[in-house]
Amino acid sequence: MPHDFRSLRNQFPILERITYLNSGSYGALANSVKDAFEQYLDERLRAGANWELWASKNEAVRGLVAQLLNAVPDEIAMTASASAGINALASALEFSSRRNKIVISDFEFPTNAHIWHAQEKRGARVIHVPPTSDGYIPLESFERAIDHDTQLVAITHVCYRNGAKLDVAGVARIAHSKGAKILIDCYQAVGAVPIDVKAFDVDFAVGGMLKYLLGTAGIGFLYARAELIHERLPTNSGWFAQADINAMDITGNRPSPTARRFEAGTPAVVACYAAEAGLELLLSIGVDAVERRIHSLTSRCMEELLTSGWTYRTPSDPARRGPMIAIRSRNSDALCAHLSSRGIVTSHRDNHLRASFHFYNNDGDTDRLLEALRACEHFLPES
Repeated sequence: MPHDFRSLRNQFPILERITYLNSGSYGALANSVKDAFEQYLDERLRAGANWELWASKNEAVRGLVAQLLNAVPDEIAMTASASAGINALASALEFSSRRNKIVISDFEFPTNAHIWHAQEKRGARVIHVPPTSDGYIPLESFERAIDHDTQLVAITHVCYRNGAKLDVAGVARIAHSKGAKILIDCYQAVGAVPIDVKAFDVDFAVGGMLKYLLGTAGIGFLYARAELIHERLPTNSGWFAQADINAMDITGNRPSPTARRFEAGTPAVVACYAAEAGLELLLSIGVDAVERRIHSLTSRCMEELLTSGWTYRTPSDPARRGPMIAIRSRNSDALCAHLSSRGIVTSHRDNHLRASFHFYNNDGDTDRLLEALRACEHFLPES
């Protein structure tokens, strides 16, 4: 049965006032997520502290993330951010053996590169895979970079700068053929693109709740394949990483046998309320339906951009792009500010305007963006 996206749009009050095309930075706030924040405040006023309820919220989010990724809850660690998840994993790796090579791409969000380069003091060798002349990174480039010295391939799923979507399953096949593991940063994809960690055959995945998952900042996740968990013992730890968090035992480190061993301290309680509500809304629609909706919106926008004289850096092939369109421009920060003054919220990276779509957007949002761009020809890049 088709979804009534017009009614779903009504659940996001901000869309009554502005054209919001910035989900790749922060998703729009749904009424149900706002209500969840208020439920937390009501509980604080009623009980002061309700740790049993708060712990149940953390576990509810864990279960919803597992459902979203086609994992099981014991394969999910709840983290403070994607960075926290990557750091926890990095702390569990050794680089003294021959397999000291980390392969990343030039599409990475800075945190992924920063964390792996930080491991160079521990003996890691970090290798970057650059894009080819067409701006994409094909499997052949990863084939050349990944070898039997590679311990981990750590790549983004969708690039935050240009919206390009990598062939994760293909890179995973290459990595595993060389005996390496693979980590994906799916922050710019999860919630907008179906992610099945089993079908992709990835070993680890990180993401967070504040973009297409409709939640808020301060909460993320790390997926770890069940078969690998017992082999990885993080040195970044905390009391929520222990097998029994109620033991309050300070005589040693006794990590959980599950992915919880990658956690640290007290969960982000307020963020759990918001994340639970956002995930429930998204899963009630279904990510397959969300992806189809976004594809329809981005395809039309890309066609109209070209007829208006604007070009984009995002791949036109649907298999190679996510929910974002990176529009080539001159002085993109000024263009972004100008659009904001007209009630159109976007973002910018690398002198490209980023318009990122979600299921709550519609053709009217595209029309308003295009109308504004047609009046901004002085921002067109030089040919």
